[in-house]
Amino acid sequence: MSQHLVLFTMKGCPYCVDFKDMLVKENIEFTDLDINDHEEEYEMFTKIVENDLVPAFMIIDDQDGHNSFMAPDRDYQDLNEAINLIKLRL
Repeated sequence: MSQHLVLFTMKGCPYCVDFKDMLVKENIEFTDLDINDHEEEYEMFTKIVENDLVPAFMIIDDQDGHNSFMAPDRDYQDLNEAINLIKLRL
C-alpha cells in the first residue's frame, strides 16, 4: 500500500481514544503519534493546518507525493465525518 494514515493524538484525550477504537473497528491501519512525544512533527503539522486540535491526521501518499492534512473544526466536525474522509482517501 502506498498510502499511510498518521494520527496525532494526546494522552488523556477521550476523543483520541474513541477515534483510535473506531479506526480499529473499521480495520483501518494507522500510525499513532502522541503530540507530546513527537512535538517537532506536530508543530509542523499545526503550521500547515493552522489548527492545534486533536485527534488530527494526515494521509501520506508515497507514490505520488500528494498528502492530505486533516484537523478537527477545519476539515471535519465529528469523528464519524473524519472516518468517512479517511475511507474516501485511502
